[in-house]
Amino acid sequence: MGKITFGIIGHGWRADFYLRIARELPERFKVSRMLVRREETAAALQNEWGVETFQDLDSFLDGAELSFVVVSVSWESCPVYIRELADRGVPVLAETPPAPDLDGLTQLFKAVGSGAKIQVAEQLLFQPMHAARISLARSGRIGPVSQAQVSVAHGYHGVSLIRQLLDVSFETAVISGQRFLSSIVEGPGRYGPPQEEVIKESSQDIATLSFGNKLGVLDFTGDQYFSWIRRERVLVRGIRGEIMGDEAAWLEDFQTPVISKLRRVDNGFDGNLLGFNYSGILLGSEWLFRNPYVPGRLTDDEIAIATALSKMGDYVQGGPSFYSLAEASQDHYLSMLIEKAITEGTTVTSEKQVWYP
Repeated sequence: MGKITFGIIGHGWRADFYLRIARELPERFKVSRMLVRREETAAALQNEWGVETFQDLDSFLDGAELSFVVVSVSWESCPVYIRELADRGVPVLAETPPAPDLDGLTQLFKAVGSGAKIQVAEQLLFQPMHAARISLARSGRIGPVSQAQVSVAHGYHGVSLIRQLLDVSFETAVISGQRFLSSIVEGPGRYGPPQEEVIKESSQDIATLSFGNKLGVLDFTGDQYFSWIRRERVLVRGIRGEIMGDEAAWLEDFQTPVISKLRRVDNGFDGNLLGFNYSGILLGSEWLFRNPYVPGRLTDDEIAIATALSKMGDYVQGGPSFYSLAEASQDHYLSMLIEKAITEGTTVTSEKQVWYP
């Protein structure tokens, strides 16, 4: 595939990921132009990133040669831009979620249907270790998967990973949950480490999603995203084995257990002169994940977003869908049902929505 040239609507912490990826991998990606509303923001972007900026959609699209447009704006503005771009036949890679609530998701899907070239940039399933776990879970080695416990990310992000690990799509989910409050020493945030010790309240959501004979457990506290002391946890159980964190166990036969590590292979340490990056994730001699962006120096999340960009490049050329508007809508819908179950202290059941196939 040649270089992927795309535009971005919006600016902020999340949009900066796309700019960093394009700067690190200029032979793979190019941010051609951005649409931002404020003149001072436009000037800052031109100065820092050297990207052309526009302040209205018509001028942003006029004469543009773009493979697609990344929409990285507020929840409320996202469906507005998706619809406008879809009406003009412009392929869209939208940040999550595609709309703020069930009514917004429904109206958006009714407006654009399944025919518009729209995908959603849910990156969690493409992060290297999660991609490796999904690959192993679907390989048959641990047998049919019956349970996935995920303590990695909030709401629709966590739900997306549960669905991928369980290999479920739009099946009915029966959901219950609770919220637990506790204290924690405040840790780093988006913009760096804390400047003093502060004790704050930490909110933990625990929810179960029953898909018939498959169970998902979402357990998350928002501190995990940046905390030095709250780590992620993933457990995937199948009839012949399980994946627990970076370790897998399965039965070669009913008398022969095998226990192995999902080993991250890093470069640039000790005597390794391959550059500061990493090759991928091994299970014994098998690559469960190979980093396609070596020698780029990308974080795991940036690798995941770069993967979404590459897949979007394939998709607009006739390749397969990788995280559709329907999937994104379903995951956000289930996350809203989790919030309802927690706040109302009840058990709720998902219902068929307009995006169901």
